[in-house]
Amino acid sequence: MSFFIEFIKFLMNRKKYWLMPIIIVLFMFGLLIVLSQGSAIAPFVYTLF
Repeated sequence: MSFFIEFIKFLMNRKKYWLMPIIIVLFMFGLLIVLSQGSAIAPFVYTLF
Protein backbone atom coordinates (compact mmCIF):
# COMPACT_ATOMS: atom_id res chain seq x y z
CA MET A 1 0.00 0.00 0.00
CA SER A 2 2.85 2.39 0.69
CA PHE A 3 3.84 2.24 -2.98
CA PHE A 4 0.47 3.63 -4.05
CA ILE A 5 0.57 6.39 -1.46
CA GLU A 6 4.09 7.33 -2.50
CA PHE A 7 3.10 7.26 -6.18
CA ILE A 8 0.13 9.58 -5.56
CA LYS A 9 2.38 11.97 -3.63
CA PHE A 10 4.83 11.90 -6.55
CA LEU A 11 2.04 12.76 -9.00
CA MET A 12 0.87 15.63 -6.83
CA ASN A 13 4.36 17.05 -6.32
CA ARG A 14 5.33 16.81 -10.00
CA LYS A 15 1.93 18.08 -11.21
CA LYS A 16 1.40 15.00 -13.40
CA TYR A 17 -2.38 15.08 -13.12
CA TRP A 18 -2.84 13.74 -16.65
CA LEU A 19 -1.49 10.35 -15.52
CA MET A 20 -4.28 9.78 -13.01
CA PRO A 21 -7.00 8.75 -15.53
CA ILE A 22 -4.57 6.33 -17.19
CA ILE A 23 -3.65 4.74 -13.86
CA ILE A 24 -7.31 4.47 -12.84
CA VAL A 25 -8.34 2.80 -16.12
CA LEU A 26 -5.45 0.33 -15.93
CA PHE A 27 -6.35 -0.47 -12.32
CA MET A 28 -9.99 -1.05 -13.26
CA PHE A 29 -9.05 -3.38 -16.13
CA GLY A 30 -6.74 -5.33 -13.84
CA LEU A 31 -9.43 -5.59 -11.19
CA LEU A 32 -11.93 -6.74 -13.82
CA ILE A 33 -9.61 -9.49 -15.01
CA VAL A 34 -8.86 -10.69 -11.48
CA LEU A 35 -12.51 -10.71 -10.40
CA SER A 36 -13.86 -12.32 -13.56
CA GLN A 37 -11.37 -15.16 -13.78
CA GLY A 38 -13.29 -18.38 -13.49
CA SER A 39 -16.71 -16.75 -13.62
CA ALA A 40 -19.49 -16.70 -16.16
CA ILE A 41 -18.46 -13.33 -17.62
CA ALA A 42 -14.89 -14.43 -18.38
CA PRO A 43 -15.57 -15.05 -22.13
CA PHE A 44 -16.90 -11.51 -22.47
CA VAL A 45 -13.85 -10.01 -20.79
CA TYR A 46 -11.51 -11.87 -23.12
CA THR A 47 -13.21 -10.35 -26.15
CA LEU A 48 -12.08 -6.91 -24.97
CA PHE A 49 -8.48 -7.92 -25.42
